Amino acid sequence: MHWQTVANDQPMRLLGVFAHPDDEVFCAGGTLAQWADAGCETMILSATRGEAGQIQDARAASRGTLGSVREQELRAACARLGVRHVECLDYGDGTLAEVDGATLASHVATYIRDFQPDVVVTFGPDGGYGHPDHIAISMATTQACQLVAREDGWAPQLYYSAFPRQHGLLCHRLAHWLTTSGTPFRGSAGFVRALALLADEATLMGHTDDTVDVQWFPAGFSMIEQGERGNSLYLIISGHATVIHEDARGTRHTRQQLGPGEFFGAEALARRSRQDASVVALDTVTCLVLSNQAPTAFAGRGEDAHLGGGAIGIAVGDGGVQGELIRMDISPYLDHKVAALAAHRTQFAIEPEMLPVAQMWQLLGQEYFEPVPLATSTGIQYARGADDAPWLDAQPILALPA
Repeated sequence: MHWQTVANDQPMRLLGVFAHPDDEVFCAGGTLAQWADAGCETMILSATRGEAGQIQDARAASRGTLGSVREQELRAACARLGVRHVECLDYGDGTLAEVDGATLASHVATYIRDFQPDVVVTFGPDGGYGHPDHIAISMATTQACQLVAREDGWAPQLYYSAFPRQHGLLCHRLAHWLTTSGTPFRGSAGFVRALALLADEATLMGHTDDTVDVQWFPAGFSMIEQGERGNSLYLIISGHATVIHEDARGTRHTRQQLGPGEFFGAEALARRSRQDASVVALDTVTCLVLSNQAPTAFAGRGEDAHLGGGAIGIAVGDGGVQGELIRMDISPYLDHKVAALAAHRTQFAIEPEMLPVAQMWQLLGQEYFEPVPLATSTGIQYARGADDAPWLDAQPILALPA
């Protein structure tokens, strides 16, 4: 029996239950695409239309139209993932924590009973990063699965989407690319915007552990000093800077000038070495700064200074089960995930080609899940078909007592 079918020869079914349009992309976009490609039935249930979200592109929506536009964006994103069934409920964005938990759980249970999924995916109890709506939909979905298990005698296999920290550092990936590409790089305004959005979201969701900040520097300020160790990558958003090297005799030589869309600090960061030149602001300069150290209020400057701040470690797992987490390598479906992300235009005003750096998108190439046991009327068990669940390919499902 192929894993995409169950005993009655019906396709396996996966239901994702989330709080807002675009949650589905970061939580399970690649996994949804993988299931759909295998012939499975997939569905997304969003508790809200996301009408309280940001508007990154004012041409795409107004505050009055944002809810309806984001629902259409969700449908477009799901189409790119191969998801055929999409439903948005009428709960207010930002109000899920105020909704009666039993009412919300009963509403979700209705969709579980109707769709009959083999697997349900939602946020973990922490909501990914503490978002109250995410926490509320996690609780409601868990309760809904338990309700179905108790009353109907069967249980969908529940998974929490997980976001383990320290997957890797975006600044190091970019620095490596910049120092090995062989050609100077100057990003467009769209590139700068897209990178800032990706860096913020990737850090928030735990795909990278960089410190991401926007900093401004007055004219004459040394943003980088020759001789100090490199721990940050800078991308100029506005303003101009000059690169100055001081030789052994103390003579200063101007190497080049930099402007919007250009990086600096890449070589020292990639080689984990000291800066071989200073970078000084010519006018007021604003930079996107990606760092492998958490900043402190007492960081020293200069060649002999201890920079301060805690170094952020890099820990990349080797796949499969990590503790009780299940890692899905969705790299073959990364283009689907990126296209789905771009479909959420109001939240991520990007075009995939704006970021022509494979290493950046690969931050989204792993998805993690935590299996959650459910108690049915006959004991603790997983859903029917669990032995063939595609989450682990040939990896074992966490065994639970009957």
